[in-house]
Amino acid sequence: MTILIFGKTGQLAQELAAYDGVTCLGRDQADLSDPAACAAAIRQAQPQAVINAAAYTAVDKAEEEEALATVINGGAPGAMAAACADMGIPFVTVSTDYVFDGSGDAPWQTGDATAPLNAYGRSKLKGEEMVRAAGGPYAVLRTSWVVSAHGNNFVKTMLRLGKERDRLTIVADQIGAPTPARDIAAACLAMARQLTADPGKSGTYHFAGQPQTSWAGFAREIFARARVDCGVEDIPTTAYPTPAARPLNSRLDCTALDTVFGIPQPDWRLGLDDILKDLGELS
Repeated sequence: MTILIFGKTGQLAQELAAYDGVTCLGRDQADLSDPAACAAAIRQAQPQAVINAAAYTAVDKAEEEEALATVINGGAPGAMAAACADMGIPFVTVSTDYVFDGSGDAPWQTGDATAPLNAYGRSKLKGEEMVRAAGGPYAVLRTSWVVSAHGNNFVKTMLRLGKERDRLTIVADQIGAPTPARDIAAACLAMARQLTADPGKSGTYHFAGQPQTSWAGFAREIFARARVDCGVEDIPTTAYPTPAARPLNSRLDCTALDTVFGIPQPDWRLGLDDILKDLGELS
């Protein structure tokens, strides 16, 4: 099966690139700020499925660049989905827990009302809506707290800061779960293949690691497993203001993905060990 991947340097794209039968397009080949060019790239490649692993991910910067973020996270996947619908092939795109407002403490269901708190979340929600409206076989996969050995992410930041300082203050009232990009890549590929055989599985799904934790709890686990001697002090979100508001509740109910596609939630602690090994922090 030939699968076209939008993205080349991001965390998810680099994990997808390790698989046979995939072609990854970088920004020089398909710029997401030009949705029509993305659709044209699909028609030219004639793949059997498409996965969108590229996005505007600068959450705070999006507050100043919402129009650009909306083109990249909304218009581009919408155009990709429309091209795939015309060709009758599956389209899989990754979304975010940020489409929710973070209220309460119950895990978010796929059908719960969306109410993004920030520009990034609004741009991703626009993409979801356009993908569904395209009318072809599709999957929107909402995930959270993506980490890997690639690019910039929480694991790599904690390792760097933990070696420089004796103690860090980390937000403890945002609750969710880290999700290794390697597991997201495997899930996206499995969904694309299954959608080819059964387009009726189209829909919106959630995929996140388990168990639930806070950013502070995640930091402690990173330090413990990497044997970094750095203390963690819990602080509330209000003590760490950012341009973009973050949801306090990022818990995602992932039952539907397991029921429909047979893809269970991964244990993020095992994924963390793999990341630390890739970074040379764990033997």
